[in-house]
Amino acid sequence: MRNIFRLSSFVKPYRIQALVALLLLTTVVGMDLSIPRLIQRIIDQGIHQHNQQVVINTGLLMLGITLLSVFFAVWSHILSVRVGESIARDIREALFLKIQSFSFGNIDRLNTGQLMVRLSSDTSAVQRVAQVSLRIGTRSTLLMIGSLILMIKTSSSLALTILPLLFITSVLIVFFVVKMEPLWSSVQRQLDRLSTVLQENIAGIRLIKAFVRGEFEFTRFNKANQAFASDSIRVMKFMASMPPLLTMCVNAGMVLVIWVGGLDAIAGKLTIGQVVAFTNYLLTTMAPLIFMANLTNAWAGGIASSKRIAEVLDIVPDIHDHAGAKAMAEHRAGRIVFDHVSFRYNRESGTQLLDAISFVAEPGRTLAILGATGSGKSTLVNLIPRFYDVSSGRILIDGVDIREVTQDSLLKRIAIAVCRIIPQDKSTKIAA
Repeated sequence: MRNIFRLSSFVKPYRIQALVALLLLTTVVGMDLSIPRLIQRIIDQGIHQHNQQVVINTGLLMLGITLLSVFFAVWSHILSVRVGESIARDIREALFLKIQSFSFGNIDRLNTGQLMVRLSSDTSAVQRVAQVSLRIGTRSTLLMIGSLILMIKTSSSLALTILPLLFITSVLIVFFVVKMEPLWSSVQRQLDRLSTVLQENIAGIRLIKAFVRGEFEFTRFNKANQAFASDSIRVMKFMASMPPLLTMCVNAGMVLVIWVGGLDAIAGKLTIGQVVAFTNYLLTTMAPLIFMANLTNAWAGGIASSKRIAEVLDIVPDIHDHAGAKAMAEHRAGRIVFDHVSFRYNRESGTQLLDAISFVAEPGRTLAILGATGSGKSTLVNLIPRFYDVSSGRILIDGVDIREVTQDSLLKRIAIAVCRIIPQDKSTKIAA
């Protein structure tokens, strides 16, 4: 929940639109709450007293209120959608810019599949929370509060009778929200795994075919796919038990109101209009509870996703400019010195990949680095532009430690040429 409120900072640029949407929604709620009272007036002052003019005037008033309510509700919906879409866009932009600042080490720990899910599925989940909170969540809350107040004003005795049932219903909703969040977290983790397997399979499809690994990759994908489906089914099964329970509470409340209210009407303690109005207010109290119960799915998913988005935004890049770093001079000879350089991917417990490597690459000369697969050739080259930082030792360019210059100026003065073999007819050639 803390992460949801933390991401609320993305709402600030659109707070005026959000406020207008809330004001329109509050007006709609006020109009909706006036309808039961007007129905009571038609019954008690119109039908019961055979006053046709009261029925006509009140009916026309209800029609006008309904038309205005529709107009305000449409504009509130439009504004809430705009706010939700804008928030999602800004979150995706913040994630993208954060990912651009990551070092290779950060990317290694958060693979492409996981980052893609956070940029797409997790962001969409937070967007849904923003939209439903502005529309259904706010409207349901205001309807419940207003209906409770008007229920008490209509008949305090009936309101006291129904309050325990409303409390039980609210406890049920809180229970489902609390239980749903860890279930949705599990679903999103399985989606991470599935996306990672799929991304790796598509990126390496040529190698998979070349080494006849299709069956192995299918088994790997099938396991991830089955785990995702199983967790999703478990969430839906849990959710399926909620609507019947809440519907039972609504029906029980209706029976209780009609029974107790009917007896009070017969005894002359209440008018028929009051009983009908109270019944309508009960529906406008219970129905939002059901709506909010259905929103637990969106809220639980949004809470889980906001946590995952915050994890990415909180990551501190492994590679960063040190205090006092200066731009590298534009004209450099380009003499590279490895001075007892050691490196391991995991600084705490990883295996030492490079150990006290020292050599000099003189300007204008070609240096070949040979070794078996996995011996650290690519890693050694990746240390020069600071894609990774050395574990110990130092790398110098023209006598300056690369950690003492800014990353941008360093990268602007380094070019990397990647060679690959391109089959052409029955021969091959090297392309750079």
